[in-house]
Amino acid sequence: MELVSTNRRTRTVSSDNSNESVELIGIEVQGDSLQYQQKPFIEANTQEVSMLELKNDCIIPVFSKDNERTISHQEFIEAALDSICSAYPQHSINAPEIRVSHQIKGRTPDAIHKPAKELLDHERTQYFERMAFIIRIPSIVETVHGNQLSLIVGGVRAYNHENLYSKKSMERFKFFIGFQNMVCCNLCVSTDGFKSEVRVGSFAELKSSMMELIQTYQMEQHLLAMKEFPNYGLSESQFAQLIGKCRLYNYLPKGTRQGLPDLLLNDGQISSMAKDYYLDESFCRGEDGNINLWNVFNLFTSANKSSYIDTFLDRNTNAFNFTLGLKEAISGDSDYSWFLS
Repeated sequence: MELVSTNRRTRTVSSDNSNESVELIGIEVQGDSLQYQQKPFIEANTQEVSMLELKNDCIIPVFSKDNERTISHQEFIEAALDSICSAYPQHSINAPEIRVSHQIKGRTPDAIHKPAKELLDHERTQYFERMAFIIRIPSIVETVHGNQLSLIVGGVRAYNHENLYSKKSMERFKFFIGFQNMVCCNLCVSTDGFKSEVRVGSFAELKSSMMELIQTYQMEQHLLAMKEFPNYGLSESQFAQLIGKCRLYNYLPKGTRQGLPDLLLNDGQISSMAKDYYLDESFCRGEDGNINLWNVFNLFTSANKSSYIDTFLDRNTNAFNFTLGLKEAISGDSDYSWFLS
């Protein structure tokens, strides 16, 4: 693995729950004066916010029966920062990239009788029901098929998965470690680098669970699997067959579909893949109509950017597993052969 040292435009930020400092740096391309164009890692109905906005402008939801507070979005991110500092103490870390959706609005008690349009800023309250973030470690990079990948850690919190109308209980989080393709900012997440439901009762338990995942993540195996993708490809007719079968998948009789591997992308996202097969600047078909599995994988992950936050990581991991299955199907031994037959 190539370790790249980047140290331009640095500044330091401290986590509230740790004495460790996190060095934040800009994205640099080693040996090149050009920088990658920053694109959102998820789009859909999300907006970007900063840590300061989460801390200063958002209230913290509580469990209504006992008024016990939840673990806030910013605490989740701080737990990730602390874990990364412990696991990679010699490496630089980018500032968190945070995306939120589903704003929940409120007002202070003294503004109870005011019309909404007359509310002052200090009389408004808000929090975001769903939040996703990534933290890039740009000094750990690898190249796959000419695309630079950077190690990232991230997570998802969705309050709609909690029962906030009850007493305080274990809270749910999603957490992952994987890579980000810096050409398109798509995420590359494998099964062993993803916990789809982390249930914890405290900040310490959350951090401990994150550390466990980071320490057990099989980075080399993940990279090796992705480096195999460019060695396999689909013809134009095979890709057309794949798109057609993916469109049929959700309408199959229940018994038939139960015997097939999972495909989590929806119909609109499959249509987006078909469009990008012709139009995507980085991952479209070749002049002969063929397309390698690395490009197919990135068509999957690009289409997944339109997912809601709470389904985003599950679909991203499914895209990786599905591409692995296609590789086996091309070799003639896989349950995924239905999608190409």
